[in-house]
Amino acid sequence: MNQNPQPNTSPINPQSGPSFFNLGIAPKLMEVITRLNYKIPTSIQRQSIPVGLQGKDLVGVAQTGTGKTLAFGIPLIQRLIQIPGSSGLIVLPTRELALQVDEALRQIGSSLGLKTVVIIGGAPIRQQIQKLSYNPHIIIATPGRLNDHLQQRTANLKNVKIVVLDEADRMLDMGFAPQIKQIFQYLPQERQTMLFSATLGPEIMKMATSFLKIPIRIEVAPTGSVADHLTQEIFIISKPDKSRLVDKLLQQYLGSTLIFTRTKYGARKLTREIKNMGHSAVEIHSDCSTFQRKDAIAGFKSGKYRILIATDIASRGIDVNNIELVINYDLPTNTEDYVHRIGRTARAGGSGHAISLATPDQRRELRNIERLIRKNLPISPVPQLPPQRPSPTMPDHHDQKSFSKSHSAQNNSRFRRRPPSRDRKYGSNHHRD
Repeated sequence: MNQNPQPNTSPINPQSGPSFFNLGIAPKLMEVITRLNYKIPTSIQRQSIPVGLQGKDLVGVAQTGTGKTLAFGIPLIQRLIQIPGSSGLIVLPTRELALQVDEALRQIGSSLGLKTVVIIGGAPIRQQIQKLSYNPHIIIATPGRLNDHLQQRTANLKNVKIVVLDEADRMLDMGFAPQIKQIFQYLPQERQTMLFSATLGPEIMKMATSFLKIPIRIEVAPTGSVADHLTQEIFIISKPDKSRLVDKLLQQYLGSTLIFTRTKYGARKLTREIKNMGHSAVEIHSDCSTFQRKDAIAGFKSGKYRILIATDIASRGIDVNNIELVINYDLPTNTEDYVHRIGRTARAGGSGHAISLATPDQRRELRNIERLIRKNLPISPVPQLPPQRPSPTMPDHHDQKSFSKSHSAQNNSRFRRRPPSRDRKYGSNHHRD
């Protein structure tokens, strides 16, 4: 990167009230932020950026959709410019989130000469080795694949001066604690570490104690918080009638809709049913190739697909604005995932609606969710449902044929299968994905 950015010669007038102008951001970087039309920082950005720019360790806690990427991205890029020969490392739980963070950092840093590399499972490892050999400024990685490179000595972290653990609670939930511990054994002792999480439990504090030095704690919302302009609704309905209710809801809500299922089989089945209703839909889950995942999210963003059906693999990896409706076709296995799922709508101060379909025997799960979010969920009467549509018979692009091809290609890959703790959920609560 350009280590001596020229001062900004165009005038930047501080806004009245909160703005990025008075957070200590360098003029050249401020010029980029202004050009990208970032005007008012969120609470987590306003509090985290000055601390990060000072080189201090921090623990940032904020609900989903509050802009944590910029909260660590701006300090990371500015400090890398200030420390010649240094590099940064971002560790996060999923491929989708890695690609999303990479896109956001490239927007800010491309004009400054920023070079990044994304190290994720499911992508060709030879290309990653080649990109790592170019000494990128920032490595964005999931734990399992990064450890593959470290063990094969194709990645070197000796120049890493700034480390970010993003979605730390999700990484612990997915069983990545041993992999994260291994990664830190390759890192220099003298470094800045920033940890960001949507929740702050005992395990997160244990991680902070292990890897951070006297961190500043920034908590802008208590655990279980949801966006102010997000409305929620529950329907108690039998499992066989769920697809008919979805049919009804998709006639009522005409905007972009994200639907969560518990299993990949359920996602495939529901996708076929929704297409049979006449809607443009696509699925995303752990059996999808990296190309299929990118196509699904890009198509959902562009409007090619109005409806995205996902398992919890995407509950924190989808950064799409203006999603009108989130439907929990199945309640999540883990209560905390409810907040992350519905946090895909009503982002950045916008409004949105979340509907959950619960079976009559799931009252206990609903009570657990209510305790987490500290409010009662309104239960609506089930409307008159449309007739059951004939079941679709033929799979399509994102169904069995495409997946059989994907699996055939993976069979020839040296990195096809992993121990269950790497880059996938595992254990009794996560094997369904």
